[in-house]
Amino acid sequence: MSTFDINGKVALVTGANRGIGKAITEALLEAGASKVYAAVRSPESAGPLIETYGDRVVALPFDLTNASSIETAAQTAADVQVVVNNGGVLKTAGSLDQGALDTLAFELDTNVYGLLRTAQAFAPVLARNGGGAFVQLNSVVSMKTFPEFTTYCASKAASYAITQSLRAQLGEQGTAVFSVHPGPIATDMGSQAGLDDIAEPPSLVGEAILEAFKTGQFHVWPDSMAKQLGEAYQSFADNVVTAEMAEA
Repeated sequence: MSTFDINGKVALVTGANRGIGKAITEALLEAGASKVYAAVRSPESAGPLIETYGDRVVALPFDLTNASSIETAAQTAADVQVVVNNGGVLKTAGSLDQGALDTLAFELDTNVYGLLRTAQAFAPVLARNGGGAFVQLNSVVSMKTFPEFTTYCASKAASYAITQSLRAQLGEQGTAVFSVHPGPIATDMGSQAGLDDIAEPPSLVGEAILEAFKTGQFHVWPDSMAKQLGEAYQSFADNVVTAEMAEA
């Protein structure tokens, strides 16, 4: 297990302007991060964070669907030691719904291809800066599909598969990788999904990531539903997902 000390480190958080991303940014800064790049589509949306934390927050234009945007960000944020890829999109579509293919393509472009674009751009940066950490926001739906959110679940299952690969590949350069699997969280996306009645605070996600940095646990289960799923999944995770297995 690879641990990571956030104190004094420089971080980048995608989608840092609201919801889970904002909570993660605040948690990293409160835990001693020296600077956080708020990687967002609209830099002005990071204004409230800058008002609170001053020059410890740097707004950075960033679009998960645009490789050029990400490559430029990697050149600008050349001092980054931890990347938290939190940005994502959700639409509601089941397998048999009209438009499901378009919805899936939309979600894959951000949730999956965006992850690959970010990992490929920032892996060399992290390597040059001593390894650091890479955190991917996945979901409980990486493992459990809910029919009304089929396409979103599929995108998150794919991002989880890629995160497992990154754990092995980035591990070779000394980069600790963490896969975060929240359940219902009180965000705009959670509200859009109709989860207000069962949603828990986004601060739980930031707290869980900090704890994972200390323990080195690959899977991160922040909230009540996530913890319940994690307990059921843990044996499989230990014996299959994170186990050393020979390739067939």
